Formats: sequence, C-alpha cells, structure tokens
Amino acid sequence: MSTKQIIRCPNCGSHAERCYDNRLIHTQCHTCDYLMVTCSNTGKVVEAYAPGIYARELINH
Repeated sequence: MSTKQIIRCPNCGSHAERCYDNRLIHTQCHTCDYLMVTCSNTGKVVEAYAPGIYARELINH
C-alpha cells in the first residue's frame, strides 16, 4: 500500500509529491524535474536527480 502527500519541493519550492511505498520514499517535482528516492529504514539515498543543483555549490557552502 502506498501513501501520497503533497509537499513543497526542496529544490524550487513548487508543489511536489512524496510517495511512501513499502520501504522506499519517492519525492518528485514535475516543475523542476527533482527526484529523490530514499530508504525509509536507513535514510540512505537510492537515487537522486536535481538539475540546477551542482555538487560544487553544495561543497562550498
């Protein structure tokens, strides 16, 4: 059984969708194409895609 909720996108602030499905949590935004899939047990990132967020900027801040 999966549960869906509408949240604010952590990337652009638009409305996004978070789905809890078994042990995976999918967060996706259709406005900026953000995607984050994490394991609900460990919190580890399984898959991530966020155009516009550059690793260089995250490291320098």
